[in-house]
Amino acid sequence: MIKKYLLLILLFSYSSYSQVGIGTTNPQNDLHVAGNNATIRIEGLDSTNDALNTGTELIPVYVDNLGNFTLEKPSYISGGTGYALPLNFLMDTPNFVPDNLLGLPAPHDKYGNVINSDATNQSTTGLIHKITINVPSNSMIEVKHAMSIFFSSTDLTIPPYSTPITDEQTISIQTFFCFDIDSDGLSPAEYAIQYGTKGQYYASAKGGTNGYPYMNSQGYASLPAGMHTIYFFGVVNDAPGTFTSIGFGGANEYLKIRVF
Repeated sequence: MIKKYLLLILLFSYSSYSQVGIGTTNPQNDLHVAGNNATIRIEGLDSTNDALNTGTELIPVYVDNLGNFTLEKPSYISGGTGYALPLNFLMDTPNFVPDNLLGLPAPHDKYGNVINSDATNQSTTGLIHKITINVPSNSMIEVKHAMSIFFSSTDLTIPPYSTPITDEQTISIQTFFCFDIDSDGLSPAEYAIQYGTKGQYYASAKGGTNGYPYMNSQGYASLPAGMHTIYFFGVVNDAPGTFTSIGFGGANEYLKIRVF
């Protein structure tokens, strides 16, 4: 009987000390921090010890599969390229239009793809770029992108490669995209269905400077499962008898494609 009593006393003692209280003598959990203003500090997660903590803003803390606290978001690839995309994203691509599609010499290598409207045309449409996506099932997708634009009154593809526009005429530019279903070539019927059309006007004045304005656009489409190609087009509209050269891409564009 004495041995049984001792065993019960030992078990009770172990149970009572398995819970730790800070600011309380009656902890209600394995770790109980009491007090209306109670806080917890983990120095391994501060801005000195964890590169993911920039020290400039609050950062959420996650719990991994082992129960460890971490600042790494779910699907973070440690030591790799960043984050694995959630399943509802097909693509999240910065600078999706290559800066120098035409192979121009530096420092004239950041015009993306160039579309010219010469003195005989008032509107010219050209292909900027195309990308291929794999849609896992019949879905509605959202295509959202930002496009940088560069303006010149001379052909950006030949010397002097760039000349500020000072003719004081109004120019308009547009972008849109089309879907080549099954990536078997963009047909006239597919080209006729244009998504995400967006336009801007540009009015020049003497003394103006060159630079990159941006244009954002988005569109939605229902696509079947399979491989499809998205064609991005640019449109240049200018005054009669003028020459306008537009570089679409060349700075920091982005493209996001999401599945619903």
